[in-house]
Amino acid sequence: MKKTLNCSAEHALYLKKVRRGKIIVQAARFGLLLAVLGIWELIAGLRIVDPFIISSPSRIAIMIADLARDGSLFYHIGTTLWETLVGFAIAVSLGTFIALALWWSETARKVLEPYIVVLNSLPKIALGPVIIVWFGTGSSAIVFMTVLVGIIVAIMNMLGGFLATDKNKILLLRSMGATKRQILFKLVIPSALPQFIGMLKICVGMAWIGSIMGEYIVSKAGLGYLIVYGGQVFKLDLVMAATAILCVLAAGMYALVALAEKILVKNDRS
Repeated sequence: MKKTLNCSAEHALYLKKVRRGKIIVQAARFGLLLAVLGIWELIAGLRIVDPFIISSPSRIAIMIADLARDGSLFYHIGTTLWETLVGFAIAVSLGTFIALALWWSETARKVLEPYIVVLNSLPKIALGPVIIVWFGTGSSAIVFMTVLVGIIVAIMNMLGGFLATDKNKILLLRSMGATKRQILFKLVIPSALPQFIGMLKICVGMAWIGSIMGEYIVSKAGLGYLIVYGGQVFKLDLVMAATAILCVLAAGMYALVALAEKILVKNDRS
């Protein structure tokens, strides 16, 4: 009984240290952000560097407030967010489906894998003029660019996850009479869950890159449009404000994926 109590006390001490460590990490992150913003504001305020060139946190906050006041802020955020989420969803779902098809057919995989690698290395922005001709100058072109940037990454990551399934377990299931479909749903897909979460995290960044890249090429609204417009008229406060909003949105989307990871991993363990 005494040993159990001692173990419980040690375990409680360990959990306390873990919680303290998490608090320290979060405090350090917040402190680092405040320090960077403070130094940035100081450099701009003392004119060590011309604030016209680097802007400042206070000027960015004023610009965001002005955009919110005239109603354009939420319109541009909504436009970019919609394009990003739709492109992200299509790239992830279609990429996962294609990866499943390539796992299912070894012949198709051997034939198509070199082309997938070539498409992944192709600078997607080079296809900008073609995309404009195909889809016009609306949101469909930007969504297509988002899908184009993310889908190859999704395919390669998920295919790697499916092919990394333990071969001994596959042989064991086959020896027990399992069909290929049963092996896929009972073993391959569940074992690729960590790879799927990792792919989602990568595709979050790729989706934002694709949507902003598309808005650079052709757009009449969105955060990418604000960045391009601000650069053209030398309103760097606008450029930095749009960039700061992009950072917040991307971080929020990544946080949602991280939350989904915790839920899926917890359910998988239970």
